[in-house]
Amino acid sequence: MASIAGALERIKQLSLNAVQRPVIEGVCRELGHKWRDRELDPTTTLALFIQQVIHGNAPCSEVRHLAAGVFSASAYCQARARLPLAVYQKLLSKVVDALLPQSEQHLWHGHRTFHIDGSTFSMPDTPQLRRTFGTPSGQRPGCGFPVAHLLVLFNAPTGLLLDAWAAPLRSGDLTHAGDAHGRLKAGDVLIGDDNFSGYPHLALLLQGNLHGLFPVHHQRLVDFTPHRPHVALREGVDGLPHSRWIKSLGKNDQLVEYFRSTHKPPGMTRQQYDALPQSMVVRELRRTVDRPGGGKMTLTLVTTLLDPILYPAHELAMLRVRRWDVETCIGHLKTTMKMDVLHCKSESGVRKEVAVFCLVYNLVRAVMLEAARRQEVAIARISFGDTLKWMRHATPADVLPDLLINPSRPNRLEPRVLKRRPKYDWLTRPRVEYQNQLKKQRESS
Repeated sequence: MASIAGALERIKQLSLNAVQRPVIEGVCRELGHKWRDRELDPTTTLALFIQQVIHGNAPCSEVRHLAAGVFSASAYCQARARLPLAVYQKLLSKVVDALLPQSEQHLWHGHRTFHIDGSTFSMPDTPQLRRTFGTPSGQRPGCGFPVAHLLVLFNAPTGLLLDAWAAPLRSGDLTHAGDAHGRLKAGDVLIGDDNFSGYPHLALLLQGNLHGLFPVHHQRLVDFTPHRPHVALREGVDGLPHSRWIKSLGKNDQLVEYFRSTHKPPGMTRQQYDALPQSMVVRELRRTVDRPGGGKMTLTLVTTLLDPILYPAHELAMLRVRRWDVETCIGHLKTTMKMDVLHCKSESGVRKEVAVFCLVYNLVRAVMLEAARRQEVAIARISFGDTLKWMRHATPADVLPDLLINPSRPNRLEPRVLKRRPKYDWLTRPRVEYQNQLKKQRESS
């Protein structure tokens, strides 16, 4: 390849300068990475990696045919390994910074909003990956694959993926929450599920001048009765909340004081936990809103946005409802782009693969943003799959066509079940036991 691949040439037309050769080589020099002038230099290697992911994470043996190159699959794998993980991560940050909208139309009451959530992905069954990430409980050795926990951070109005953190399976959502905070700016609002509504995470948000909006944790008792009593965390009296009532802001809307527990949560050092304040003031509210797909649902939320005039309770509830968009974004990443099963057999390779998937996801989103602007529809209506297919087959000279617009189906209900039955049974014993059983059957026949 004489220069960057065709997909990147199309992207350059959309002003994504972060994936051009001077930028890539500049990042390599900034990080102290040195390379020789060869066929698979950093820019060409990254271009091939992007093409590989765009084509459904194709095998390395197929990449040489995508590029019409004269190199082998082994040479390409070695080139990917030579490029440091920090280069992939730095380029992802540059692409995100170039794409994040700065206009007022993408703000909510003057704040940028972000979705955070956890998921998982699997990878090849190698000793190193089993040690690093772990396997699901209940599986016998050799009967499953290592699985990593994945924490993702999306920009709410655009669906852009700021970053993703792979961690051991049993590490939990909060392990890299502090890293996610580092990708935000003062005043940003973070929206997630009740795993993020505990005292430690809320306190970390306030320390970083950030805001949060989450469902109240399912183990926390909420009572909107004015001047109600409360009990200390250590007393554990049933039927009484642990938060101290401060002020009523309206029906089912109040300011309360949360207190720090003596028990340190996993994922934090004792020094970090002791640095948190002894207590903090938060806002609890409860509203009934329309459920996506029809019907009603009641939300009990906790937030650090305390002013009921600036942040009306119903608007906070509706902002939380939009959090379900993150499930669609994760579905695009894992199902449409096939990130649910990665192919690399080393820890560094897996982390590089995650970074490139995030990079390609954002490049697809960039095309969707441009298509939404030109076709005058919301970005959520532009088909992610159709955009990915166009990027897969278009040439550098092609003009962006009108992309497929998904129909608006606000009351659509689809169960999470599969119609097609598996052809074979699950592997429940080590493969060698099945092989020995087949040998015995052959000898006895």
